[in-house]
Amino acid sequence: MGEEPYYIDKLTDYLVENVVEEENKSFDQTVVYGKDVDIDTVINLAKRYPMMSEKQLVVVKEAQQIKSWERLNYYLQKPLSSTILVFCYKYASLDKRKSVYSAINKVGVVYESKKIYENQVAGKVMEIAREKGLSIDVKSANIIADFLGADLSKISNEIDKLNIALPQGAVVTPTDIERNIGISKDYNNFELIDALALKDVEKVNRIVDYFRQDKNGNPLVVTLSVIFNFFSNLLIYSTLKDKSKMSVASALKINPFFVTLYQKAASNYDMQKIIRIISYIRETDAASKGVGDFIMGENELLKLLVFKILH
Repeated sequence: MGEEPYYIDKLTDYLVENVVEEENKSFDQTVVYGKDVDIDTVINLAKRYPMMSEKQLVVVKEAQQIKSWERLNYYLQKPLSSTILVFCYKYASLDKRKSVYSAINKVGVVYESKKIYENQVAGKVMEIAREKGLSIDVKSANIIADFLGADLSKISNEIDKLNIALPQGAVVTPTDIERNIGISKDYNNFELIDALALKDVEKVNRIVDYFRQDKNGNPLVVTLSVIFNFFSNLLIYSTLKDKSKMSVASALKINPFFVTLYQKAASNYDMQKIIRIISYIRETDAASKGVGDFIMGENELLKLLVFKILH
């Protein structure tokens, strides 16, 4: 159960593929969906004995849609040892204060799939790529992370595209990403941050103009989040006494690869400027949600924001 469905699906797929032999699946494996069944139906399925295997597998997908969970308590007092009953409870968690949660935890296993933090996404991109037989450099991983956000299922699907297009063991580059996923290697949030850090006015304006033309590919809410995270980290960096690469990486919870960028940015923005920039970002976020006296489009808001940051 939990807010991150990717690992729930991955664990479920493993069980469906491996618990019951292929030739016995039609007899001893049942997959149902929470919207189509009630808890009594699930209990009846769980009470059946396997026909051709030592154990039967009953999987309830989208289990968060099931009602009357407390009715499961009676079955859990003496569950059938020959049944493996799996509930895929997504996007939320079963109330841990309820007796049914305690009962499930007592006789079975509760796996909690927590939503990952934004600073963990790039690492997960690299991990998923590695599992699929690909290597990916830090820059490329961050391009994907910034564009797709923390949706691991979507990230996995996009890496599948790379896996089809590239030879096994290939190292994924920004060019590969542009060709096979459609994320520009030159015009993305990662490159925007790089340009802002270096105060490269011309590059910033080129990227912002590209975002204006590519209206669906770079939503303002994502770009603001990336800019905010960078300057919030830069503020923390400016207060650190130990600015060695590994110490900074640990304090900011970033890959050491990016420490150099913060070092360069710190030479362009003093602490007072960084504090003002964070305020500008918050004002822009509020304006994008209709707060304030002036109504501006997303493109104009971003253009105004980067102007304030750079000047």
